[in-house]
This record gives sequence, structure tokens and C-alpha cells, in this order.
Amino acid sequence: MTPFEPATQPTLYFIGVTTAKSSIMKVFPAWADYLGLKNACIKGIDFKLHDDPGAYRAAVEFIRDDPLSLGALVTTHKIDLFHACRDLFDITDRHASLMDETSCISKRDGKLVCHAKDPISSGLAIDGFLGEGYFARTGADLFSMGAGGSTIALTWHLMRGDRGADIPARIVVSNRSRHRLDEIRRIHEQVESNVAVEYVLAPTAADNDAVLKSLRPGSLVINATGLGKDAPGSPLSDAAVFPEGSVVWDLNYRGDLVFLDQARSQEAGRGLQVEDGWTYFLHGWTQVIAEVFHVDIPTSGPSFDRISDIAREAAGR
Repeated sequence: MTPFEPATQPTLYFIGVTTAKSSIMKVFPAWADYLGLKNACIKGIDFKLHDDPGAYRAAVEFIRDDPLSLGALVTTHKIDLFHACRDLFDITDRHASLMDETSCISKRDGKLVCHAKDPISSGLAIDGFLGEGYFARTGADLFSMGAGGSTIALTWHLMRGDRGADIPARIVVSNRSRHRLDEIRRIHEQVESNVAVEYVLAPTAADNDAVLKSLRPGSLVINATGLGKDAPGSPLSDAAVFPEGSVVWDLNYRGDLVFLDQARSQEAGRGLQVEDGWTYFLHGWTQVIAEVFHVDIPTSGPSFDRISDIAREAAGR
């Protein structure tokens, strides 16, 4: 059965690169049972990186027109799919409009809705492991490697003026191509913020290594490139040295996870706090499931803890 055959039961699609390898394929059925999503299922749709716009349009048109295809979570292709399909959506939420990305597709009152959920899910994950007032307390920088949708979302969350003093001293975004840097700069210019942002063209790992040397102690260092999951490797070389006391976050939780291995090798000696993408995975999926199936899912507390436990048990973590 191909993903584009009409659904015979309420279906959530996962649009990605290697969807069959994701823990969600085991986790979703367990969550559906817990949440009372009767007869619901999940199916993956894999595209190549930066695929043909027509391929994205065909998938979105299918979801729009098929009654039991209720929506989708989009990863990796968030920006490309938005640019290819923006005219197909009846409603585009404010985050999606600002960030030019689609991370969630849902249906509401017969209308096809485009959402950008990453600002919410990445914010929940970051605030969870940093705690309140981290940047105000430490004066640390933020360095995010990769200028795609995830970095757009998490920088938006951390640079907003309404965070008061709890903002990075400076933000550095690196990327292998200039186009993505220009795009994220354009979006940042629309955000009310006093944070200085630097955009670094980094075609090689050595370029990212050099940025690490300029960061303050305690800085938040993020792998948002997809390397380690969608493609092998790391945005850093093995010669890279993390700032003393820094928080190192890999948005991935599966794959060869070279970046995580690099951080863990320095964890004790440099006093690092190392985080993988598991909590981000939980918030990212529960935000989308709540939207697509029109159910309330808490973001903290006993019920969310149970959802987390169910996911760990189903995924074998």
C-alpha cells in the first residue's frame, strides 16, 4: 500500500526523510490507545532532501482531499513544503506566516490549516532543561548550527523582547549555504528584540569549530543541522572544544549521533550539560496530535509524565 491510497481509518501522516526508523511508529499506537483516538493510525511519507515542489504539493493535495487523512507532522521539509504549498492552505497560523514553514497540517471546519508548532515545542523543551532565568543568570551566548525551521523557531523563542533579561548575550547562527542565512536574517528582522545576531557561513566543520572558541562559558550550543539523523556526521570536527560549562543540545535522538558523542566525550572534563532530542520529540508530536485530532494534551504534570513514560516503554528507551 502506498501513502497516497485513500485512508480507511483516521490517519496522521509523518512527512520526513527516514520515517520508518522513527520511534513514533511504535509510540503512536500506544499514545492513541491512551488518548482514546479510536482506530487511528500513522503512516510515513518520505521525500528526498529539498525534493521537487510537485512532490510536496501532491502529498498536501492528497491529505486535503481524502476524508480520513486528518493531517500531518512535517520534519526536515518544513520550509520547502511551505514554499511549494502555501497557496493550498485555507488558513496559515501566525507562526507559520512569520517563519515561512509548515510543521503541522490539520483540518478545521472543512478548511486545510498550516501550523508552525516548533516555536511552542522547542520553547517547551528549552525551558524544561535550562530552567527559569538561565540567560539572565549566566550571560551566556546561543550558537545554533543549521539555519532551517528548527533554528528559526528556537531563536524566535529566545530572542523575543518580552523575555526581559532572560535572553542570550548574543546569538550566532551558522549554515553551509548563504540562502538559508539570508532567509533567517529576514525573519529575525521582523522580531522585536535587542539581541545581537551573527550569521556565519560555515561550509566546513572547522568553521563551526572556530565559532565555539568565541563563545562565553555556559553557552547553549545546538546541532540543528540534521547531521547525525538525516545524514551521517556532525557539524563539528573531533578537534572542537565546547565552552566550559556549556549546555549542548542535539535536536536528534536517533541516528549515528556523532555530535552527541563529541559532547559526551567532553562532558566531565568541561562540565557540560548534554541533552538529546527526546523531550523535543515528545513536545513536537504531542502538539501536532492535539491539533490534528482536536484533543487536549497537557505540556506538563502527571498526564504528560504518563505520556512520556508510555513513549519510553513503546520505544524501548
